[in-house]
Amino acid sequence: MDALVVGGGVVGLSAAYSLADRGADVTLVEKGSLGNASTARSAGGIRSQFSTRVNVELSLASKEVWNAFEERFGVDIGLRKNGYLFLARSEETAERFRENVEMQRELGAGSELLTPEEATEHCPGLDPDPFVAATYNPDDGIADPNLAVQGYAEAARERGVEILTKTAVTDLHREGDRVVGADVRPAGAGGEGSERREVDCVVNAAGAWAAAIGEMAGVDLPIAPRRRQIAVVDPTPPVPESVPLTIDLETGSYFRPERDGVALVGGHFETDDDPDQDPDAYDEGMDVEWAARAVENAAEYAEYFGLDTRIQRGWAGLYAVTPDHHPIVEETLPGLVTVAGFSGHGFQHAPASGRIAADLVVDGETDLLDVSPLAGDRFERGDTLTERSVA
Repeated sequence: MDALVVGGGVVGLSAAYSLADRGADVTLVEKGSLGNASTARSAGGIRSQFSTRVNVELSLASKEVWNAFEERFGVDIGLRKNGYLFLARSEETAERFRENVEMQRELGAGSELLTPEEATEHCPGLDPDPFVAATYNPDDGIADPNLAVQGYAEAARERGVEILTKTAVTDLHREGDRVVGADVRPAGAGGEGSERREVDCVVNAAGAWAAAIGEMAGVDLPIAPRRRQIAVVDPTPPVPESVPLTIDLETGSYFRPERDGVALVGGHFETDDDPDQDPDAYDEGMDVEWAARAVENAAEYAEYFGLDTRIQRGWAGLYAVTPDHHPIVEETLPGLVTVAGFSGHGFQHAPASGRIAADLVVDGETDLLDVSPLAGDRFERGDTLTERSVA
């Protein structure tokens, strides 16, 4: 079994590792550097608090790997279980929180429904007055995406995966409905530098580039690159490192502590202005006006932020967004497996997604969880999901 994985972020590396672990001969192709696109620009969150069963199941299956990552891969990914704290301002959202917690607990997640006053026990600087309910899971937390990339890459190489960085896929080849090969070319090489590789399967784990890869095979994947930003700030007073990643769900504002007294602040506030981006030519810097607004929004409900908060730096990355904020995980065509479109959740769901991709390549199905709700034709069938816990 010869497999070509397209994309050297954490999802692609997880898939390559899992395929090699199943005995496949694997080549991974990355047009830039490993983990240098969306993975490196992630906030590193790992959580079980989602509003759909399939996302919770992806989380729980992935947490089994994250929790044992150092033991399994020999790399400390800086896993910190500070928890996630979701906040509701309206009774309608609070009712959804109750339903979400019931579903999450049914699946084995340790989520809790809290009053706003109880939420301040986990986030002492929180103003409880704007809120009517909260949810918290102590097993949620954060990790370092770059260290996770290193761990997966080393383990993949040890299992014989050929990793080609600064190498792009320029075309996919079909015989009938089956994808049978790909053209790859080193970055900077002309058309004469392309090399055709015959493979049994291609795994499209290209994130923000996934739709372009699908188009090479004649497949329309509704995955749009959308720009998201994060600011690094000096809060006053400092956010204790024990404070969870805290999300004011209805405004989209969130923050979390970093080390050395700084904090990350984020959120997407211009919901009516969210254009598709060119993943090869978008602004990777932080907008100062957006950062000021992000701090102002956080200051409305947390005492850590205000006029004395200094914005240090920041960055922008890309979410690979589908219309229902769920990934496409399927065998799209014979010989083409898609595992992309995570809408900001790719890092945390990478371990399970990579394993599922390997199962689909080798066995044509997976027994890890039911991924039928993530089939790409759900959009044509009108059978989409609704993930409401998006930040």
